Order: sequence, then C-alpha cells, then structure tokens
Amino acid sequence: MRVRFWFSICAWVLLSGNCLGRFVVEKNSLKVTSPESIKGVYECAIGNFGVPQYGGTLVGTVVYPKANQGACKSFDGFDISFKSKPGGLPTFLLVDRGDCFFTLKAWNAQKAGAAAILVADNKNEPLITMDTPEEENANAEYLQNITIPSALISKSLGDSLKKAISGGEMVNMNLDWRESLPHPDERVEYEFWTNSNDECGPKCDSQIEFVKSFKGAAQILEQKGYTLFTPHYITWYCPEAFILSKQCKSQCINHGRYCAPDPEQDFSKGYDGKDVVVQNLRQVCLFKVANESGKPWLWWDYVTDFAIRCPTKELKYNKECADKVIRSLGVDLNKVDKCIGDTEADVDNPVLKAEQDAQIGKGSRGDVTILPTLVINNRQYRGKLDRGAVLKAICAGFQETTEPAVCLSEDIETNECLENNGGCWQDKIANLTACRDTFRGRVCECPTVNGVRFNGDGYTHCEASAALRCEFNNGGCWRQTKEGRTYSACIDDHSHGCKCPHGFKGDGVKSCEDVDECKEKLACQCPGCKCKNTWGSYECSCSGGSLYMREHDMCLGKKVSTELSWGSVWVIILGLIAAGGAGYAIYKYRIRRYMDSEIRAIMAQYMPLDNQPNNVHHHQDI
Repeated sequence: MRVRFWFSICAWVLLSGNCLGRFVVEKNSLKVTSPESIKGVYECAIGNFGVPQYGGTLVGTVVYPKANQGACKSFDGFDISFKSKPGGLPTFLLVDRGDCFFTLKAWNAQKAGAAAILVADNKNEPLITMDTPEEENANAEYLQNITIPSALISKSLGDSLKKAISGGEMVNMNLDWRESLPHPDERVEYEFWTNSNDECGPKCDSQIEFVKSFKGAAQILEQKGYTLFTPHYITWYCPEAFILSKQCKSQCINHGRYCAPDPEQDFSKGYDGKDVVVQNLRQVCLFKVANESGKPWLWWDYVTDFAIRCPTKELKYNKECADKVIRSLGVDLNKVDKCIGDTEADVDNPVLKAEQDAQIGKGSRGDVTILPTLVINNRQYRGKLDRGAVLKAICAGFQETTEPAVCLSEDIETNECLENNGGCWQDKIANLTACRDTFRGRVCECPTVNGVRFNGDGYTHCEASAALRCEFNNGGCWRQTKEGRTYSACIDDHSHGCKCPHGFKGDGVKSCEDVDECKEKLACQCPGCKCKNTWGSYECSCSGGSLYMREHDMCLGKKVSTELSWGSVWVIILGLIAAGGAGYAIYKYRIRRYMDSEIRAIMAQYMPLDNQPNNVHHHQDI
C-alpha cells in the first residue's frame, strides 16, 4: 500500500506533539506614505517563496485589479499589465486571499509585470506564513521561477487600501526588509535544517541543488572567519504505544526515539525511514569530527559528493558508499563511527537528542517545523532557497561596513558610491572619498589613509588631523609656487586648520595673498634704507655702501663694521691669554702643594717632625 508523503509527515508531527510547538511568523515593515488617511507603518508576513530583499527597501505604487482580483488566472487573458512605465514607480499588486495557492498568485503577478505582491487576508486573524504547496502540487515548474517578494497583510489594512484605490487616490508604499534580520557584528551565524533523503520530490531536489551551488561561497565565508555555520537535521519520535508497530520499526532507530518518513513513501519497498535517520546522523557526526579538526566546511563537500555518488535510485544509499566518500575527504572514519554509536540499542543517542532539543525555538527564532529551514542570526529565513537570495540574506546579517567583499559584488548589491559619490565628501585631486559602500547602502564616513585620520561630517567636510596630513592634497590648505619659491599654509604636525605662512595673509584654505611689507611699513623703515617688495618677502638695501641688518632693521657703515670686528677679535685674544695665564698659575700651585705633601710624608718615616707630639713611651728590658 502506497502511503502519501504528506500523510507520513503529518502523522509523525501529530504523534510527536510538534504541531503544538511555537511557530514564529517572520515579518517585515510596510510603510504607507500616501494618502494621508491611511499613512503609517504596518506589519506584514514574509512569504516562504520568491526573493525577499533582505537588507533593502522597495518603493512602489499599490494597484488593485478590476478583474481577476484573486490572481488565480493569468492576467494575459484580461489584457492587463502591471509593468511600470519609464520613470514610474514599480507596481505592488494587491490581491485577495483564497481560491488558489499563494505561489500561483505570485507567479501570475510576476508574469504581468508586478514588482511585488500583497495578499490581503480574507478574515481577521494573526498573520501567517505563506508557504509553497505540498505533494503533487509542488511539482509545478513555476515554483522555482518566482523572484518577486511577497507579503501577507491583514484584512483591515487590505480593506483600507482597496477603499483608497477605489476612491481614486494614489497609494504609495515602502516595503522595508532592513531590520528583518539582526545584524549585530562582523560575523554571521547561520544554521541549515535539511535532510539526507533525496526521494522526497521537488523540495529535496531544491535542497541538494542549493547545497551544490552555495558550497563555494559558504566555504570561503567559513574559512575566512566571516560566518559560523551549523547543519541540523529534523527527526521525530514514535509514541510508546506504537514502538512495536511495523511503521515505527521501519522508520525509527534506538527503539523508536528517532524517526524519519519513508524515502519512497512506500513501506513495502526500497529504503526505510530508519536508513534516512542513520544517514542524517552520519552527516551530523561528520560535521562534528571535521569541526574538531578545524575544517567544518568539509560538510559541504561530503553532502555534495554523497548526493552524486550514493543516490537512492542506484541503491547506493548505504554505509559502504558513505564510508568511501568520508575516506576521500580525509576525515577520520573511526571517529565518525564512534560518534554514530549503536543505532539498535534502547538508549538515547546524544547527538540526535541534541538535534531534537535544538528544534525547539529559543528567543525570537521559534520552532523549526518547515523543511528545509535556514536560520540566520537566530531568525528564520523566508523565501526561495537560491544561492543569490540566501547570500543576500547572509550579507544583510553583517554590521554595516564589516561585510566581506562578496557582499559588495555587482550581482549582490548596487554600489551607491558610483553615482554622484553617494552625496558624500570627496577630494578629486587626492582621489579621496568619504563614501563607503555597504550591503545596506552607502555611509558617509571620513576616511583614514596611511595612518592619517580625516575628521568631519563626511558629507560636506573632511580634514586630515594627524602628522603627515600635508602629504594629502596639502592638508586641504593653500599652496602656490612662484618665482622659484613654494609656500604652503599647511603645517605638517598634529595641528588643525590652515594658516598662511609669514609674509602672506588670507584664510589659508582658498587663498593667501602676499603682504607688501614696504607699502604697509612693516620692515625696512630705517634712515637711508630702500625697500623693495618681493613675493612672500622683501629686499632692503642701504645707501652709501652700508650694510643692512635685518634683525635690527638698521644700516651700518662698512668702516664701523670693520673696526667693530677687529675690536672683537682683540678682545677675544686678550681674553684667551688671560685665561691661559690664570690656568697655568693654578696648575703650578697645585703641583707644588702636591710635592710638599709627598716630601713630608717620606721624612715622617725616619725622624720626628716638629709638629708631632713628644709623649712617646720607651720600653726597657728587665
């Protein structure tokens, strides 16, 4: 008897009690900017398909179609197009909930040219997550081609939007995903809840295709320390009353503690659910062993290689094939087997027990109930499982200005600094700019260049403020070369601002004008002096062949100067003679005193001196 996959999943969820878990609806901000009557900020639920613009915003005009208001049919049959005209805002299509899948509504809206779809709820209830259809309906080819973002809005907001539009008012809206993911620091932590089963239809196919396409980016981010990745696997437990049943025995290990649905959806043939559980456990253990060896990124290689080399259809979904892949990657197989343990024992498996505990949501994350699920910075990702979409979401999790280079590539984001320098300060001459491109947009921040810090608001002004600041465009100060001389208003030290050098006046930034010392009588004012102004200085000459002394601003005749010079020489010579004679006299005096003291010491050893005492005692022999 063939058992439907959805029934198998639901049965285990219901039996294990996961249906009572806490599911968190991920939301983004919706801001109505006009008309005034409904202007404000509202919440909307992010659809689990399409490509949400994580870290960005989207501005558009809301349109409610006059026909096909549920968007369950193609708009081609109604001759309706929502493509925006050149210079116009993008179109946000508002449709009614019901009558068909959410994904079909989004696909029809996208084909008609809409930039985003808003689904208005048809009853007053808390917001829910719009998901992709299950089972045979999931085979629709359009599911993986949906690229526009989608959002579910409340019935009350939907009614207000419809009323405004029907009244002829233009409704403008801003969809904002900038705070949909936390971005606290320079490292993003993310989890991928997946399954090793390759026979569960389109969702399993999309999982392995995602792993293959995202592997390169994931490994680079991990190896360079930008991210911290952890894979997880969902398992269920079998209620005690059914542990001995055929279903539990074929789908569970460790006496019904850890279970997975049958991969072929048929208990009578092929692999069983317990084979999937063991392979899930093997992949978790491989990650643990690789992580302990400092190479956690090998998980991506193993999962990719196992999917290629050990497919279920070729009956290679077994330990023998898995061991070959593990050996080829250089991972210690003994440690992996030890981690797996005894799957037939009636005991808890610590690895899978931890996986089940991790399914329960903590903080803002909520329980993991959708497979696959991507969790970024403890917030569940919603949208298409696509390399570009997921990479954008991960990039949105970095603190501004800390993103790796891959997040700033052209296919991920738009460099706002390329247009009008982002409205930031720049010095075209020195090729300096305050514009810094980030994933969430540009920031205007004065730069630091070769150890020189620029200070300012980043928008209109940035000024170098450290030593060597004059090396960059002369510190933003005035500088000019003329008549073979160069003058600058920049002082190469830790001072701020610009100051015209001596001989100039001005603001020091845009201009410094030569000061005419002769005209303003600032120099060369002595009797007989003749002043001539030069650029940045002056020249002063004296009549009658006299010499000009700049320090004293006076003229001296050459004769007087000569007499003064010879007088100074004689004074110096006489001073040296006197100093030499005094030194010689002192030298002779010190030598004489030294000789006298030596002679007295020698004579004292052989005869008493006059200044010695006479109380000397003599001893006689008896």
